[in-house]
Amino acid sequence: MIVKEFKGKRPQVGKDVFVAENAALIGDVKIGDGSSIWYGAVLRGDVGSITLGERVNVQECAVMHSTTGVSEVRIGSDVTIGHNAIIHGAVIGDDVLVGMGAVVMDNAVVPSGTVIAAGAVVLANSVLEPGIYAGVPAKKVKDGSESITKMIRDNAAEYAEIVREYI
Repeated sequence: MIVKEFKGKRPQVGKDVFVAENAALIGDVKIGDGSSIWYGAVLRGDVGSITLGERVNVQECAVMHSTTGVSEVRIGSDVTIGHNAIIHGAVIGDDVLVGMGAVVMDNAVVPSGTVIAAGAVVLANSVLEPGIYAGVPAKKVKDGSESITKMIRDNAAEYAEIVREYI
């Protein structure tokens, strides 16, 4: 893995975390226990902090960053960030799935129990309600439900199991 200190801040990684050999963790990055950072992912905490809760899986080639003095990345627990997704200075609650290639922009707030569909774009400063969002810009296509939250938790649990196998 690439771990780089920036302006005196060094990434902090919790217990039982898998970080792929070519993932990059830079600066003010904190990763919670049981999480996974997969191949080619970049968490660049050089101009704003990046904080991940427990059992967060950041899949291949996902990118996290923020805008200087404007935003930071905060992600809850039991969250999946899909392949090639971009989280740019957004706040993501617990039990969230951000689909492949989705983009969540500065100061957007994605609440617990929400799915951002593959390829969706959540615009800056959006404050969403629980549910499923799709499109460009992302629009709510379905209300949140316990079955959606369960599906998201089950996905996070599957990745937690895979992490144990990798470790």
